Amino acid sequence: MKRSMRLSAARFALVLAVAAIPLSLGLVSLAATNGWELVIRVESLYNDISLFKTEKGYYVLTFGAKRLNYVESRINPKDELELPVTYTQSMTVGLAYAGEVGDAVMIGLGGGRTSWYLHKSIPDLKVTAVELDPEVVRITGKFLNVHEEPGYAIDVRDGRVWLKKNDALHDFILIDAYRGSFVPFHLLTSEFYKLVASRLKPGGVAAQNVEPSTMLFDSAVATIKTAFEHVDFYSGDGNIVVIAYNGPEKFPAELQRVAEERQAKFGFRYNLGELLTRKFDPPYDKSAKPLTDDFAPVDDLKATARHNERVVE
Repeated sequence: MKRSMRLSAARFALVLAVAAIPLSLGLVSLAATNGWELVIRVESLYNDISLFKTEKGYYVLTFGAKRLNYVESRINPKDELELPVTYTQSMTVGLAYAGEVGDAVMIGLGGGRTSWYLHKSIPDLKVTAVELDPEVVRITGKFLNVHEEPGYAIDVRDGRVWLKKNDALHDFILIDAYRGSFVPFHLLTSEFYKLVASRLKPGGVAAQNVEPSTMLFDSAVATIKTAFEHVDFYSGDGNIVVIAYNGPEKFPAELQRVAEERQAKFGFRYNLGELLTRKFDPPYDKSAKPLTDDFAPVDDLKATARHNERVVE
């Protein structure tokens, strides 16, 4: 098996470290939820969805099965601007890259934190959240206060289909469409990212959440690079946020200037200038092959073996 399809010893250690963080985007055993109140559990067409309330009053949205749950979002119901999961903070660094901040599209609603934060932080920003699972939309609306209102739209549809059928151009496209630690393969191919690039305005930027504990990481980076000239990486405390864009390269001084201007204008909870300091260069296999619609060997590149399959008892 090629090196790009195997976890190195260092990356395997990272897998264990991520799994040990109970409230980052990782897996948690059901035993770990014993102190949490189960608010609702729904088996949808796509997921086994559970919403818990912790002792400290946070909501935790999980996808998974009976053996293991994967934390998708952590929410403070008393503070709609808090982003408790670190990588969601890092995804907003794209606001320092985007030429304009007139509209944004979020592929994958989850608990709605990132898209709702953008909506509430920039009054004139038009946000569209695209979510495949109607049960996720129902739960976030009923319990997490994320719902349609002026400036914030929700479309229940597959993200790739939505982009294909809507040819409008956007300033900022965010992609966070995991099911546990798995990404639907059609949202992780060269054709998909070229579609994303084609839906960006000049100066537009894409932000992709990538979980480095998966065997797909090397190939994911190679795939994103088939559609974008420039790729930067930001730490997300277990996850990595990829910022991708085309056109002239954006150098640190320019990014810092834009970050300071927009921070002063909008007063973001998570300071854009400080978020820029999370930039780093993660190790990855630069010889990894990009994934395409005709070459997406997800069976060989499975992230967590059999952990996310349904268990019939």
